Amino acid sequence: MGRADERRARRGGGDPRGRVRRLFTWKKLLGTFFGLCLLGIAGFVGLYLYVDVPQGNPDATQQANVYKLKDGTVLARTGQRNREIVGLDRVPKDVQHTFVAAENKSFYKDKGVDLKGTARGLLNTVTGKGKQGGSTITQQYVKNYYLTADQTVSRKLKELVISLKVDQKYSKDDILAGYINTSYYGRGAYGIQAAAQAYYGIDADQLDVAQGAYLAALLQAPSQYDWAVATPHGKTLVKKRWNYVLDNMVGQHWLGAGERAKQEFPVPHKEQRDAGLTGQKGYLQQAAESELIRTVAKNDGLSPDDAKAKVDAGGYTVTLNIDPKKQAQLEKSVKNRLTSKLDRENRTVDANVQAGAASVDPKNGKVLALYGGRGWPEHYTDNATRADYQVASTFKPLILTAALENKATTQDGKPITASTVYDGTSRRPVKGSDVAFAPPNEDGVNYGRISVQTAMNKSVNSVFAQMGVDVGMDEVMKTAGKLGMDVENEQAVPAQTLGSMGASPLQMAGVYATLDHHGRKVTPQILKSVTYGGADVKLPSAIGDQVVSRQSADSVTSVLTGVVDDGTGSAVRNNLQPVAGKTGTSDDNKSAWFTGFTPDLVTSVGVFGEADKPGTTADGTKYKKGAQVSLSGAAGGGRVNGGGFPAQIWADYTFEVAGAPEKFDLDTDMGAATTPTPDPTPSDTPTPSDTPSPSTSAPEEPTPDPSTESPSTDPTPPSPDPTDTGGGGLPTNTPDPGDPGEGLPSFPPLPGDGDQGQGQGQGQDGNGF
Repeated sequence: MGRADERRARRGGGDPRGRVRRLFTWKKLLGTFFGLCLLGIAGFVGLYLYVDVPQGNPDATQQANVYKLKDGTVLARTGQRNREIVGLDRVPKDVQHTFVAAENKSFYKDKGVDLKGTARGLLNTVTGKGKQGGSTITQQYVKNYYLTADQTVSRKLKELVISLKVDQKYSKDDILAGYINTSYYGRGAYGIQAAAQAYYGIDADQLDVAQGAYLAALLQAPSQYDWAVATPHGKTLVKKRWNYVLDNMVGQHWLGAGERAKQEFPVPHKEQRDAGLTGQKGYLQQAAESELIRTVAKNDGLSPDDAKAKVDAGGYTVTLNIDPKKQAQLEKSVKNRLTSKLDRENRTVDANVQAGAASVDPKNGKVLALYGGRGWPEHYTDNATRADYQVASTFKPLILTAALENKATTQDGKPITASTVYDGTSRRPVKGSDVAFAPPNEDGVNYGRISVQTAMNKSVNSVFAQMGVDVGMDEVMKTAGKLGMDVENEQAVPAQTLGSMGASPLQMAGVYATLDHHGRKVTPQILKSVTYGGADVKLPSAIGDQVVSRQSADSVTSVLTGVVDDGTGSAVRNNLQPVAGKTGTSDDNKSAWFTGFTPDLVTSVGVFGEADKPGTTADGTKYKKGAQVSLSGAAGGGRVNGGGFPAQIWADYTFEVAGAPEKFDLDTDMGAATTPTPDPTPSDTPTPSDTPSPSTSAPEEPTPDPSTESPSTDPTPPSPDPTDTGGGGLPTNTPDPGDPGEGLPSFPPLPGDGDQGQGQGQGQDGNGF
């Protein structure tokens, strides 16, 4: 080797180690480092400018609709996601601190990110080591609300940038509220409100610091830390985590050492899975949802379909006016007086019996109890809100209301009052009608000259058919609409006087509540309160304008006390509590009603014949499942009248839940409540048979075919008997020719169930609230 080669070798030209030293000098390394830093900064700046805060993930805020009873008991949660978002003002301050102590002690001071934790997470992701902790509350909120749980480098970088921007844009309280409302706590509970209910059966605002610390600890591993299903090791870990949370609170001066020492581990209750909307729950939830949709449509100017879509999206917390005690009693009364007597297995007609009822406070319109039927979902149709069965003679008080409100007169010009005398002859053609109409009275009984009061007591069809024509059927239907019935598609014809129109127990309760409230419109209201997005939803007023005069409403109420004291409603007579009401039994005995009221409670009860399966009538007519069929023979008896099962249910319920007895405050000088009812002249009122045969008797108010009735000259109604000043009435020992049940003892005790020959069956209601 020459000298030149030696010199090159000494300079490292031939030595690989020299070449490395020349390549990686400290200047080059430092330059590279700063270059990479500048590149990283430039890349982050570019990323920061490029990545915007995205729209929130809809799934992260998807909520359930929560339905509660008046006392706060949760009735139902509907929707795919069990979440109810609550504002931070509904979470106690020390409970808020438990989450900060558990996840991010520097939360109130940091800029929304943990660079060390994020770097560690990126390294673990790149090296395949999986998930790791260390993210701030802001980062976890961003992951929950804006991103996904995917463990990728790009997702983590986005999380970092968005977290910085979110921290700048929103307050710490907003971020903390978002975090505790979007997190998953196990047991299908999303958000702190659902978690509080799932683990402790309380609302978030009732949580104490120990319970809050458990829920905060739970977020680390919801399934593993659920005390009800945790292994011994899992219980050890969650207790350790719980203590860690509380100790951190002491370190942050959010909890005193003395208070810390007093804390005991709050063992959550076992998971209580909702059995679903069974029994009466489904009817109540459906009725509340229907009213909610109508309210949202009106408030937001939406179509019914759009309002339903908004409600279905969730987020509503709905409290019902339903009183749990009254609800339970109504269910019990239906069972006591009807369903326990049915034998659905061995009597076909018993399987066709459906009941519906609604109870309303007339002073404020609150719906206090509903009975929807056999049980949801066994019977989906809510009998309390269905309006397809004839209301029968419960319509008669509306005819009298129209007469009084319009100061109507008879055909010979006499004012119509409770003491006005009409001809009560069965099948007497009405006078003054353009349509031939001559309805029979029940059992074809001819009453002769009787007062309006007696006609109401005995539910005399011929009298009210004539009265309807005297008033004018247009005015009758207009008054019915004012009181709360749906008359939009109804014809103003004399046959309507028999109650051929359909209505629901809830509607009829509202109509009679309007009478009870002295003529001010009462619209039954199931909803007590509604919140959406933390704000109250405006509800319509249940008490409206004066739709009929107080004198008219009070006079009808006074007359209706006679129905109870001396008529078809005697099954509900009570020596202590004044009661007004009216029975009804429809054409072919397909429905039977009693709607009655005390000064502070209105309840309407309907019993309906609905085919449980396809069948054929005695005359060979086929019918489908769900068709309206006769109730005759139910419970082994004969005709089912309003004075039977419906009145007995009403009495069993009302006198158990009614408050202290009080008298009706009536502004009237007419009716049974103000004037004793003298007996009519015996020669004017034929005495009906003591024991009419249910199998052959006509229904209380059949709807005859007008084409088969030819009008005849109607004699001028006789002048009132001078002694008949109080409305008249049949002798007290004369059986009631209307709904059976006359002569029953006053309540209590309830009349025996044998008054209609109703047998004892073994059928069970199966409902339970």
